[in-house]
Amino acid sequence: MNYHNVQFEASYGTSSQLPPSDLPEIAFAGRSNVGKSSMINKLFNRKGLARVSAVPGKTATINFFHADGVRFADLPGYGYAKVSKGEKRRWAELIEGYFAQDRDLRVVFQLIDMRHPPTADDLTMIDFLIDRELPFVAVLTKADKLSKKQREERLAALERELPCADQIIKIPFSAETGEGVDAVKAIVAEIERDCAEEAREEDDRASMDAREAEKDAGGYADDM
Repeated sequence: MNYHNVQFEASYGTSSQLPPSDLPEIAFAGRSNVGKSSMINKLFNRKGLARVSAVPGKTATINFFHADGVRFADLPGYGYAKVSKGEKRRWAELIEGYFAQDRDLRVVFQLIDMRHPPTADDLTMIDFLIDRELPFVAVLTKADKLSKKQREERLAALERELPCADQIIKIPFSAETGEGVDAVKAIVAEIERDCAEEAREEDDRASMDAREAEKDAGGYADDM
């Protein structure tokens, strides 16, 4: 994928506004202030692609981007306490509505602040992804803030703190140093390869169907 080709598409505030899914999708999820916008900007090497807000909880829309036939969905951050209950309900409806739709979702990058244990909201989100059997990867942000010893301790603790931890891919990530960017891009590249293979198989099926239709039409003409 040429990450320089990324283009912003649109933002949506309610699930009813979301357009149909017509491309393979990759979603980014995480609590407010976990570093989601910084990760997206680092991944695409675009400082202003995803807005980094100084006010946690300000981003309240799903923002879509696309590059080389793949769509990226930046989901609103959850778990910020200083917003109204009505706004929290709208965010929940938006996120749940997105996942409830028939979308070609290939993976969710679920962001967790590596410095701290997962929050109750993080665990609720992970349980939701597991229950829905949605593929996801845990991206452990702000890894550069930890010493080597602290990092080892947190990685060991996550094996106890995360449900099904032994089955979850975990990627330490830093938007400051670029750690983890290559690992994330490797997952995206694998998805691209899968999509390309599916497209080839679909083309092969279509060609076979067309040949069968021509053969049947020829047989019908002979009968006439």
